[in-house]
Amino acid sequence: MRLLVQLAGFLILFAPFAMAEEASRTISVTGQGQVEAKPDMATITLGTTSQARQAGEALAEVSAVTARVFTRLEAAGIAPRDMQTSNLNLHPLFSSRSSSSNEPPKITGFSASNMITIRVRDLASLGRILDQVAEDGANEFNGLRFGLQVPEPLQEEARVAAVKDGMARAALLAEAAGVELGPVLTISDGGGGGAPVMMARGAASFEAMPVASGELSISASVNMVFAIGE
Repeated sequence: MRLLVQLAGFLILFAPFAMAEEASRTISVTGQGQVEAKPDMATITLGTTSQARQAGEALAEVSAVTARVFTRLEAAGIAPRDMQTSNLNLHPLFSSRSSSSNEPPKITGFSASNMITIRVRDLASLGRILDQVAEDGANEFNGLRFGLQVPEPLQEEARVAAVKDGMARAALLAEAAGVELGPVLTISDGGGGGAPVMMARGAASFEAMPVASGELSISASVNMVFAIGE
């Protein structure tokens, strides 16, 4: 009985050293995967800004232009779910005064603005839509971003490519070190697969305005730990 107790104690004391030695016999790599694709959707932020002596006048002008833009977008086939008011502002305009004057600045008018974020799912109509809303009075364009309507399959493809890259890296390191590559011990998603990154390739000339759509690059990474074989 005493022998069993002593043996159990020995195993308990030896276990951390054995685990540390096993953990040290590993190869850790980070695999990278990247997939390129043509965008099939564009997100635009546009709107109008107007100035007038009275706040109501500025708001009325902005409201009229916004109504025309919404009507135009609906006629162009933009669904209500793809249109959203993203910023509505009204602020006073002050008179300029000399540095020697002690009088406070006076309000001389008001500036109103309304911004709309829209998704265009038919890229062939993108240039025409931009041209038409400008004719309707839109005078603010604060962003054009290309994207994918269904990015998940490409994100998964990028992750698969990242795993294959990680396995290839580990095999190369094992061969260079003269050891045998063992099985995968751990694997974790290292991130990526978020907002696609624009690639400066290609261009498409749309009906009313030339717009370079280029390509999107979707990336992913994985962290992998392999055992070193005996």
